[in-house]
Amino acid sequence: MTDRDPGDVALELERLRTAVEAGFARLDGQLALVGQRSDQTDRRLADLDTRLDAVERRRWPLPSIAALVGVIGLALTIWQATAAR
Repeated sequence: MTDRDPGDVALELERLRTAVEAGFARLDGQLALVGQRSDQTDRRLADLDTRLDAVERRRWPLPSIAALVGVIGLALTIWQATAAR
């Protein structure tokens, strides 16, 4: 085993500390970006949900209209059949 100078060990520890701090700073920046994108996505989903609710309120109640047309058609058929006699 070789004896190392305490100054060399301190220098290597300082380099390691600097590398770890730089890595943490980069990671912190990436996490901030992910958080920002998550917030933007939440806002877009809320906007789409609002728009979808508005579209659903404005759409025609097609099954109800189809049932009403069927009942009216049946009533007219019965009325025509009884009126023809």
